[in-house]
Amino acid sequence: MPALLAAILALATVFAHAIEPVRPNTAAGVDRNLLGIYRELVETDTMQPAGDTTAAARAMAKHLLDAGFDPADVQVIEPYPQRGNLVARLRGTGELKALLLVAHLDVVPARKEDWSDGLDPAKLTERDGYFYGRGTIDDKAMGAIFVANLARMKREGFRPKRDIIVALTADEESGEHNGVGWLLGHRRAAIDAELALNEGGGGTWRDGVPFMHGVQVAEKMYQSYSLEATSPGGHSSLPERDNAIYDLARALDGIAALEFPARISDATRRYFSAVGATEAGSLVPAIASVGRGNPSDLELRAISTVPRFNAQLRTTCVATRIEGGHADNALPARARAVVNCRLLPGEDPRFVHAQLERAAGERVKVSPMNEAHASPPADLEAPAMRTIERVSRSMWPDVPVVPLMSAGATDGAELRNAGIAVYGVSGIFLEHGENRMHGRDERVPVRSFFEGAQFLDRLTRELAQGR
Repeated sequence: MPALLAAILALATVFAHAIEPVRPNTAAGVDRNLLGIYRELVETDTMQPAGDTTAAARAMAKHLLDAGFDPADVQVIEPYPQRGNLVARLRGTGELKALLLVAHLDVVPARKEDWSDGLDPAKLTERDGYFYGRGTIDDKAMGAIFVANLARMKREGFRPKRDIIVALTADEESGEHNGVGWLLGHRRAAIDAELALNEGGGGTWRDGVPFMHGVQVAEKMYQSYSLEATSPGGHSSLPERDNAIYDLARALDGIAALEFPARISDATRRYFSAVGATEAGSLVPAIASVGRGNPSDLELRAISTVPRFNAQLRTTCVATRIEGGHADNALPARARAVVNCRLLPGEDPRFVHAQLERAAGERVKVSPMNEAHASPPADLEAPAMRTIERVSRSMWPDVPVVPLMSAGATDGAELRNAGIAVYGVSGIFLEHGENRMHGRDERVPVRSFFEGAQFLDRLTRELAQGR
């Protein structure tokens, strides 16, 4: 009888693994439920603006409760309808202050008709070595990995020196109810930590071979401006020289030609040093000069023709929206545009505003639409950075770890401003030049997803032990 029972249990185990198999070459250090958690999270509708992050938070909470978490340590906090956040805590010994793991639940909109045949952004589809679906990389991969890894740690009885807090939050992409901001303002104790891991970094492949692992240590400030031109209006059969649309067009021409000064920080210099060792082509000498911190004006101009390099060097501003007029047969009384700027850390928003006013001219009013919040960079020499480098080398021995400044905005800025050191790192590698975040056919390589899960598991355990 015992032998028969053992055989039945063995078959049950095989069957269970057949439902959501872990890839054989990535099984070590990966929770067997990860793929199912990932699928459930991707297929829970959290698309802005109508999606429901509360439903996603509850689904992820159930996985932690099923793993043995105390219900008192798993909270779904919903300050606004359908804008819920999951905050859960794996208890440690309390010898060190907590480690915070952050990922956002909301994703940008996507329509099935805009994607390739056979792909539905609301479904997780595996095809040709990739996982496709909205949020597969931004940011449900890290969310699912954090939940699966913590569930595994709980089942194993892992009790580190730090509490490990996971916060899966709402409205990072857009919306009025940013989860991280609300938690910091209303439930600071629930997520208070010494350091945090967040999105914003990641690795780069060349033809499937890792060559750089980026860690976000800083990010640009987000600042939008409204440009508005007005004129008396009238009947279109009697055109006037005073025309709001023409005034706005001239202002936008001026802003299109505006270039802010290059500023090379320590993180920027290290980034270009690492990139220079892997790039090929005519820009290599100029990249090396930036890496040394002494580029000529000619070299800066050459590098600035590449958008991803230009964004690392200077504040950028670009027109993103335009509207004007009120009828086909009427002269416009008003024309308006939005210019979105990404300010380098330390850039003075007053300087940027003044430069936009100068470029736009006197006939167009330039007004800030939000308040830019400075975000101090993380310490490049901190023990956490050394731990990230050590764990990265354990998986990818010859791949340099490179500090990055994100040109886009993440929740990391809110946390840094609250005094929590944030490092954007995922261990998830994408092919060089590929960026489908927010776009058509968003995807992540299957192999990379599982390797990222292993990396984040190792890194979380090391940081949680204070190593």
